[in-house]
Amino acid sequence: MNSARSPRRILVTGTSSGFGRLIAQALANAGHVVFAGVRDARGRNARAFAELAAWRGPSGASLTPVEIDVTDEASVIACAEALEAAGGVDSVVQNAGVAAAGLVETFSTHAAQRLFDVNVFGPYRVLRALLPQMRRLGGGRVVYISSTDGREVMPFLGIYNATKAALESLAEGWRYELNAIGIQTVIVQPGTFPTTSILANLVQADAPDRAAAYGAFADAPNQLFAGIGAMVEAGQAPRLELVADAVLAAFAPEAPVRIVVDASGFDGAARINAVCDAVQSDLLGRFGMSGLEAVSREK
Repeated sequence: MNSARSPRRILVTGTSSGFGRLIAQALANAGHVVFAGVRDARGRNARAFAELAAWRGPSGASLTPVEIDVTDEASVIACAEALEAAGGVDSVVQNAGVAAAGLVETFSTHAAQRLFDVNVFGPYRVLRALLPQMRRLGGGRVVYISSTDGREVMPFLGIYNATKAALESLAEGWRYELNAIGIQTVIVQPGTFPTTSILANLVQADAPDRAAAYGAFADAPNQLFAGIGAMVEAGQAPRLELVADAVLAAFAPEAPVRIVVDASGFDGAARINAVCDAVQSDLLGRFGMSGLEAVSREK
């Protein structure tokens, strides 16, 4: 494998707002070549696409916006082909995602599948499409924007929790295989970072009548998220830049496999990570596969 190169050539998905836009800008400001993925670039996100194209960083850094819908196989393949024609990418930040809140029973199977399609199958489609060019360019980095909810289980986020837990397992399993070809995996786990865009884009419960059977308890999710919304409105939500900083750290040569970003100071996910790391190490050792944990570090 080639030794580390700077700048990296990176696709960031889900950059129309929130984490994604800040991550793309931070990576560009750090000197990387960044392709900012936007869904529906000619429709609802046309303005965001234009803003990304026009953006310039403090030192003149810029981005190249590209259209990609992580839930659409044809869109993902077309984006991968366009990136290959532009010289290819060696790294990807898997940021595109959606959330849902409420009693699990109030979501139909279709609504639940929507979450899994974006949060789990989306990253799968994207990485699988990009791996040929990542191998051609020699190594690289896959950074997943997961969540502490992929380890912890927050009430009223049952389906979202499940998607992030699935993403954690997919990333971990794929990590062992990618280590063999010099591609590193880093999983960033933000805690609660509510934003107006996240709250506005929640996948809605499409069977709300099911809540009636829970009596007064049916209002518990609304009370919880009204409190979160008030925190956003009062300007008390954690700074999104903390997540962008964590992604920059994920591209450091000696980056750990997981980076927790929880401004509340609660270390639940970190504690679970430590236990899981020990269990995984023992498991691999038991089956004579300890070498799968090793990766060729950047020079």
